[in-house]
Amino acid sequence: MLRVHSYESMGTFDGPGLRFVVFLQGCNFRCLYCANPDTIDAEGESKLTSEQDILKQATDMKPFFGKRGGVTFSGGEPTFQAAALLPLVKAIREQGIHVCIDSNGGIWNPAVEALLQEVDLVLLDVKQANCSRHEELTARSNAQTLRTAAWLEENGKPFWLRYVLVPGISDQEEDIRLLGETLGKYKMIERVELLPYHTLGVHKYEAMGQEYKLKGVKENSPEQIDRAAELLREYFPLVVVN
Repeated sequence: MLRVHSYESMGTFDGPGLRFVVFLQGCNFRCLYCANPDTIDAEGESKLTSEQDILKQATDMKPFFGKRGGVTFSGGEPTFQAAALLPLVKAIREQGIHVCIDSNGGIWNPAVEALLQEVDLVLLDVKQANCSRHEELTARSNAQTLRTAAWLEENGKPFWLRYVLVPGISDQEEDIRLLGETLGKYKMIERVELLPYHTLGVHKYEAMGQEYKLKGVKENSPEQIDRAAELLREYFPLVVVN
């Protein structure tokens, strides 16, 4: 059984092609800008769901995936439930369906390693390349995230690097260059996705009676996004703004 927060049918921002996105409950990070704060708690308002039910939904949607689409497990942090997720991923892939996992890379154990070996593509969210600034942003170290990136590279596992551009927090030139210097030579990075900061999840904090820590931080200007993309392209061959 898996704790599922919600689903998105025919998503276009979480991997190649059209995706069936399964948002799982529970997260080890505490990102200041989290757009899904209701997925952080290990239980929250999630629903215990059988692997068979998710498998049926995925196979029912298979005709719509085409050659590029498939299933993406997001969250929360899907590796939070790695042991339960692993057999489901295997079953989905046995149906000829492409599987992505969207992860912060911050959890590591035998189940996570087996899960990353099994999926077709990893969407690796690197919040900050600078360790101390990463801790300020997420309340966690980025050491394991960077080790996960290194493992993906060493094991020939393709991944997309995702980076959220938060004004005053992750948009400084020195931060972006550090990211490039740290990961720019990795051959398994197929593309870098630059994700502009947004405030679409702020209303969730209000509904949960929680304070949104980045209140007052404005969304990126087009010039900020263009500048960040230019810097990233000095290190990575393919950079897209998602």
